[in-house]
Amino acid sequence: MAQTEYVQEPLAGFDPGAGGIDPALPLYATTFVVVDLETTGGAPDGGGITEIGAVKVRGGEELGVLATLVNPGVPIPPFITVLTGITQAMLVPAPPIEQVLPSFLEFVSDAVLVAHNAPYDVGFLKAACAKHGYRWPNPRVLDTAALARRVLTRDEVPNRKLGTLAAYFRTATQPTHRALDDAKATVDVLHGLIARLGGHRVDTIGDAIEFARAVTPTQRRKRHLAEGLPKAPGVYIFRAADDRPLYVGTSGDIATRVRSYFTAAEKRARISEMLAAAERVEAVECAHSLEAEVRELRLIGAHAPPYNRRSKFPERAVWLKLTDGPYPRLSVVRSIAPGDAGYLGPFSSRRAAELAAAGFHDAVPLRQCTHRLSLRTVTPACALAELGRCPAPCEHRITPEEYDVRAVAPFRTATASDPQPVVDALLARIEVLSRDQRYEEAAVVRSRLAAVLRATVRMQRLAALTGIAELAAARPAARGGWELALVRYGRLAGAGVSPPGVHPRPTIAAIRATAETVPPGHGPVPHASAEETERILSWLERPETRLVEMSSGWASPVAGAARFRDLLSKAESAASHQLSTERS
Repeated sequence: MAQTEYVQEPLAGFDPGAGGIDPALPLYATTFVVVDLETTGGAPDGGGITEIGAVKVRGGEELGVLATLVNPGVPIPPFITVLTGITQAMLVPAPPIEQVLPSFLEFVSDAVLVAHNAPYDVGFLKAACAKHGYRWPNPRVLDTAALARRVLTRDEVPNRKLGTLAAYFRTATQPTHRALDDAKATVDVLHGLIARLGGHRVDTIGDAIEFARAVTPTQRRKRHLAEGLPKAPGVYIFRAADDRPLYVGTSGDIATRVRSYFTAAEKRARISEMLAAAERVEAVECAHSLEAEVRELRLIGAHAPPYNRRSKFPERAVWLKLTDGPYPRLSVVRSIAPGDAGYLGPFSSRRAAELAAAGFHDAVPLRQCTHRLSLRTVTPACALAELGRCPAPCEHRITPEEYDVRAVAPFRTATASDPQPVVDALLARIEVLSRDQRYEEAAVVRSRLAAVLRATVRMQRLAALTGIAELAAARPAARGGWELALVRYGRLAGAGVSPPGVHPRPTIAAIRATAETVPPGHGPVPHASAEETERILSWLERPETRLVEMSSGWASPVAGAARFRDLLSKAESAASHQLSTERS
């Protein structure tokens, strides 16, 4: 019996130079590859494909066609033959899927993949790529069935089957359960659906893909708020009808980020509530990501938007400070004054400050009572003195000079330079408790050690930068040129970008001439929030950042707290593991 020669149709119209798919690309300029598969049925396991039909279109014009039978390597179930008309004899001369995949993957490159009930077809194609060692290109996918559910009502079509939609849109090719015919019918259905999208303010491929997903009525109704925003780094502000800021965010691409709030990917309940109240979105363009992050922090701190959870109320930071007078003790205060010599912070909460204070109380004999002590009058001692946890300065059992050496000096040294004595004392206490199998108490001391180290590392790191009057730094920009930042006493005073091919120093000079004036101050965060200075530090510490000019050296203590970072990581990791174990 003579066998019919197998011929695969050419890849007509393929443009190998096409670029990637920008979600902002208009629908009329988007290249689509509409695909349909016939299979042996069952779950995708890397095989089972019997036919592939694909049509490439753009702007209503057909650019190319790929159609081929595929030998699945297994018998075809009789009901599949009845449904599709594809027989075992037709598939014997056909190539296996591993020979078809290279041509298909080339055909769909740099295009949006379209299918009716796309998860089914994409599932088979991805499984075949995985089985035969081909990288799935992960194209953007548009599902015409899902899109039809969003565009067409039950009054217009009783269901979203391909045959029903083909009849509704009067397609030139009717579905026949053969891959190429069904793909061509899907092309006409796609064009009919796109024609309906204009009334929903859906004009780009990114909007179309998101529109096909399950978004809330509020997201769909407020989608227009994302229109006209710049594709640039900066800050965006959702505002209410009375112009109150509801939410402040930052992004390297404002337009893309704001659009994401109106997609199915956004599922946060508080954001849905915020969108319902929002009436407009204001954009503030910035020179680069660092300036955007800093402006976001300042705006959140200034306005405390109700739907922002982090970075609000920077004024609520607290400090641990040694009190004035004889026999100082640790006190939690809202601010520090220029005359204060012994302090630690800032802490984000009173609880964090008290945890660190407990660590110092475990390590050094600082008194814990709140009485104001006198050098002439004796005050009755508390229970801590009887337990040997306090040297009882209230009863003058210790001189002020000895108290300063044993209790005050270790705190000042630990916070300003070397916390070694405090760390050694806490580790020794943990060892004793562990040896006595008092593991829960040892875990408490470990958490206090972590709080002490976390606070001292942070303060010394902040102080190293905020002690510099002026620092200019540069970082390569993504599109050429340099991102520039001028930092004064830990505060971002100016920012800019030098053009590609131009020396950055003239731009730095211009930034300096218009930069914010920042006077000297006291403490590790004299003129900025700790978060702002930490964002600047993170930017400066990147490998690609270059320090251009500094008014003075940038250094940390040789024997400073930073050398205990590994110990801090171990303590935090142990605490996290303990918490997860307790919860499970």
